[in-house]
Amino acid sequence: MQEAIILVGGKGTRLRPLTNHTPKPLLGVAGSSFIRHQVAKLMNAGVEHLVFATSYLAGLFEEEFRGFSEGLDISYAVEEVPLGTGGAIRNAGQRLRGPADAPVLVLNGDILSGVDLRAVLAHHEANDADVTLHLTRVADPRAFGLVPTDASGRVLSFLEKPKTQEECVTDQINAGCYVFRRSVLDAIPGDREVSVEQETFPRLVADGGRVFGHTTDDYWRDLGTPLAFVHGSADLVTGRATSPLVGPPAEALVHPTATVHPSARVTGGSTVGPHAVIGPRVAVDRSIIGARVTVAEGARIHESVVDHDSSIGNESFLCEVVVGCHAHVGAENELPAQLRLSCGIRIPTQGVRVSGTAAACLTAH
Repeated sequence: MQEAIILVGGKGTRLRPLTNHTPKPLLGVAGSSFIRHQVAKLMNAGVEHLVFATSYLAGLFEEEFRGFSEGLDISYAVEEVPLGTGGAIRNAGQRLRGPADAPVLVLNGDILSGVDLRAVLAHHEANDADVTLHLTRVADPRAFGLVPTDASGRVLSFLEKPKTQEECVTDQINAGCYVFRRSVLDAIPGDREVSVEQETFPRLVADGGRVFGHTTDDYWRDLGTPLAFVHGSADLVTGRATSPLVGPPAEALVHPTATVHPSARVTGGSTVGPHAVIGPRVAVDRSIIGARVTVAEGARIHESVVDHDSSIGNESFLCEVVVGCHAHVGAENELPAQLRLSCGIRIPTQGVRVSGTAAACLTAH
């Protein structure tokens, strides 16, 4: 039996207010909760038993998958106190059923990746590895920890975020997908906070453990910020990224129960959720419109998220904005980039007008 763990315990603070009441992996991406895209990918890789490493709003994961019966056995491991990435993996490992030498896939719950999981598993087994990490290359690695490897792919060290370009000895970074030998996973301390990136992996390398990198140029995106979240969803719809749950590439993914006026334009990989209403002359581009959202005539929404049960007034303009659930943006508002509106907030007609915001946003895109 192939087994896997998904780390879904984080609070998703960078995505608030979207995560005020919903864990990040349960947010809607390209027509499904993001976690369902990951589960489908794992099932395609042959996983038969999956353990969710949960903490924040843990019960919502069980609600999401209650009655799920598609050939996958799901277990839940709740983290009662913060244990770090390593501690969470060790805690979830207690629910595993395989032998000591069995490979265990581990995924971060907020990474959208095109990597072939079967290829990572094959690479792990071919090297008789203790741990195999999926590594990806980035243009500017200074925001990440670096993972240099030798010619055979064996990991040489784990380096903290470099401060200068000269310290960038490699462009390879940890992509948030691992294969552990079960016995290595079980050896992680289970009674305290442990970071696999700062403690487990460096110690394995220092002790001569067989730690390998599987480096690819596949699609990769961390969905931890609102703009990255929007872009990841759009990339799935347009086909730049793939998921077993998304059909052929399209300009938009509109739920069958949603209503879109014939004069409206929904483009750029946008999604429109159940029972949403998109009015006349509305332009929605590369955005996520949640369930039961109403967008009035002439409004323009670009690279933004409007969470469920909210409304956008006529002729309002949103660019790189997050609107929390049950919020109302009145008519003729112009919301500046990076603005986040809390759940339930109400902005009156012409309540926010930032001179030049609309033009600057349109010019930038």
